[in-house]
Amino acid sequence: MKKFRGFSTIGAIIGVAVVVFLAIATYFIIDGNNKATDFSNYDFYSIIEPTKDNGNIGDHVKGSAEAPVLIFEYADYQCPGCASVNSRVNKTIEELDGKLGVVYRSFLLSYHKNGTAAASAAEAAGLQGYWKEYADKLFAEQAEWEYASASERTALFNQYFEEVTEGEGDINKFNEDLASEAVSKKISFDMGIAKRIDVGGTPAFYIDGQLIDWGNAGEVTVNGKTITWDSARSGDDFVKLLKDIVAAKLGE
Repeated sequence: MKKFRGFSTIGAIIGVAVVVFLAIATYFIIDGNNKATDFSNYDFYSIIEPTKDNGNIGDHVKGSAEAPVLIFEYADYQCPGCASVNSRVNKTIEELDGKLGVVYRSFLLSYHKNGTAAASAAEAAGLQGYWKEYADKLFAEQAEWEYASASERTALFNQYFEEVTEGEGDINKFNEDLASEAVSKKISFDMGIAKRIDVGGTPAFYIDGQLIDWGNAGEVTVNGKTITWDSARSGDDFVKLLKDIVAAKLGE
């Protein structure tokens, strides 16, 4: 794989061109270029493998895809709540040591001007095997890029790619993939699922088809046990809620 040491001229040119492409493509991604997709072929509450409908890019999973408990997350990389909860999700997965996998799908919010570009960058990094590292980087550095201009954003996203790949990634391929049909179809496919299960905002987490509303009072019934909460917006409360849900699912 081609090593990247600093920004190449061609990479910079491609990156700027991508900005223009994404501005045009945003409408089509949010509106869904998957109108011909028969979503009845898919189980929204299981891991979806690569198909022609999602650009041959399957679901991304934090933790093990073989974990006995799967929770499904719909998020936008520019969403502050998604950024704040991301480290908590990672912490919970680590502490549960193989019991929990979190399936991540994009749900873009139209008022986030850099959300589409960020999702495209994460998917492009994923095509080289760095989705989780890049996603975590986007959330961790959200304040740096969320209101950046197009040119600033391009430079930052390239910088993040260099950092998470430790210079081993192919920067030209990364920028080309940003604007690829495959990446566009993957994001659109995620959006199509989210719309069909009525995702109303981000972050949205689901267990057995039930919404885990982290910011408000709610309840879910898992394995015959009803779990209630007043609000799980604080870090410790959300981690505890996820652990309680996993324990109930496993009958512990």
